[in-house]
Amino acid sequence: MITLKQAAAWCGGAVLPEYETVAFSGVENDSRNMKPGQLFVALKAARDGHDFIGNAMAAGAAAALGERQLPGVPMIVVPDSLTGLQRIASGWRDWLTATRFIGLTGSVGKTTTKEMTAAACSAVLKTQWTPKNYNNEIGVPRTLLELQPETELAVVEMGMNHFGELGRLTRIARPDIAVITNIGTMHIENLGSREGICKAKLEILEGLAPDGVAVLNGDEPLLRAAAPACKTLWFGLGADCDLRAEEVKIGPFSSAFTAVGFGARVAVRVPAPGKHNVVNALAAMLAAHCAGVPLSAAAEGLAGFVNTGDRLRTYEQDGYTVIADCYNAGPESVRSALSVLRDIPGPGRRIAILGDMLELGDYAASAHRAAGEQAAAAADLILAYGPLCAVLTAAAGTKARHFDSREDLFNALRTAAKPGDILLFKASHGMHLEKVLEAFLPKKEEQRGTYFGIPSE
Repeated sequence: MITLKQAAAWCGGAVLPEYETVAFSGVENDSRNMKPGQLFVALKAARDGHDFIGNAMAAGAAAALGERQLPGVPMIVVPDSLTGLQRIASGWRDWLTATRFIGLTGSVGKTTTKEMTAAACSAVLKTQWTPKNYNNEIGVPRTLLELQPETELAVVEMGMNHFGELGRLTRIARPDIAVITNIGTMHIENLGSREGICKAKLEILEGLAPDGVAVLNGDEPLLRAAAPACKTLWFGLGADCDLRAEEVKIGPFSSAFTAVGFGARVAVRVPAPGKHNVVNALAAMLAAHCAGVPLSAAAEGLAGFVNTGDRLRTYEQDGYTVIADCYNAGPESVRSALSVLRDIPGPGRRIAILGDMLELGDYAASAHRAAGEQAAAAADLILAYGPLCAVLTAAAGTKARHFDSREDLFNALRTAAKPGDILLFKASHGMHLEKVLEAFLPKKEEQRGTYFGIPSE
């Protein structure tokens, strides 16, 4: 528990004397989701959070953080609520002296790798990690303030789409281990080039502990060229990586490989298909190794990995094999998802249901053209939705059909798909392709969050 007096000291806020001993655990900025005993953070966004302090207190909030004092409400008053939240989180992070921190970022696969890292580390250490995709200026402080004093390791995901954002987040979390999964083209519209993206991702090292270690993708030339001054370990498929994969076998619902490094050879099976998930698993294992988890224990933990949301969630329903990857999309993740579609065995056709990749700026046309060519090589039928996908379908040729609305896309899918077919759903989150999937195959309760296990040999 944190008292208002303690939190106010961390953030430079003011607390009325009668409220100094009021204590809270955890924070929430949506009054509809309040849990008893939490601190309500009144943020100014589309709506002013101060208007909902009364609702939050009625729902059980212990106190509020805001920019003006309300009568009769235990509060910390600060000039800016978001800055105040971040400073309180930073103070709590300093107070957790027995906890080590892994900070994790990358263009694609951040959340998957975060979940894999948590699975690998939980085999040995009491581990907490970023819930859902709480990886921004609000989510990172919320993650830190959910950490318990007995937590031995915290895995903190950090996202960004502009220069400077990651630097601010890493200075709040101050990781002992900093992981960069890859350098892709997500947010290239804001960052200008892959070189710019690499520079922005390397901001995670600004908050790294003086004796900390960077865990970087050794297959990425831009990261190799950056040559960070801190201690650096490399993961990847290349022979010169500190932890690498050999004997890689990709199945329809899982991946298997031998992790080689630090004088050990460890058999690994992870319930996630695709070569890109082999690399994600290597990142998780290397980060766990740096945190003191033996590679063999990390491999055991990875066997129980379960991803969050529709991130390459592969399952069977009503005779269809479904690859649900609707959370987000960029050129790299689309290519990876199409490779999974291509390689999954099945009696029917491979159908790619695709939507626009957003935030690519001047690269949008060339990226969608390349995705169309890749889709034509992987799928028997391509159904695509969105203005940018007009370029994709043109590049894919006669296999592809383009639609201007999700309703038209759904109707075409309902007509074309037959049991036995393999269906890939892939688009940027803003295209809401998950609505088409949900309409076509409503989730069954037993399949929510369920993954196929690793096939036995």
